[in-house]
Amino acid sequence: MENNLSVFDCSVIDLGKISFDEGNLTVVENNSSFPFDIKRIFYLYDIAGGESRGAHSHRECHQFLIAASGSFEVSLDDGKFKRQVLLNRPDLGLHIPPGIWASEVNFSSGAICLVLASHPYNESDYIRDYETYLKIQHGK
Repeated sequence: MENNLSVFDCSVIDLGKISFDEGNLTVVENNSSFPFDIKRIFYLYDIAGGESRGAHSHRECHQFLIAASGSFEVSLDDGKFKRQVLLNRPDLGLHIPPGIWASEVNFSSGAICLVLASHPYNESDYIRDYETYLKIQHGK
């Protein structure tokens, strides 16, 4: 786990958009300026307004979160600093490298959180207990 990273290493990236008379298109491709190769895609939806999800860290997996619809906030924590990021545009995404504790909070009604991940699902990559996370971060 890259525990030398901070919440300030979590970047909001403008994915750009192509505008047409009929609407907009945003493209995400491997081997572009995207920060990692995508191995898994999933999305969260039908989250009741004001509810939260996440509350974990990854040992190796990078994640990229996009508000495909609606809005939500991402609470970031590196064991020392905390930061809150609002996602409310489908052409912006938040890169969360491994070693950062993240929670998705304050979902608007009908929000969809699209998650692009650098690794396939592996339960052993997750740190789900905050006290364990803090011990790892502080080298205990």
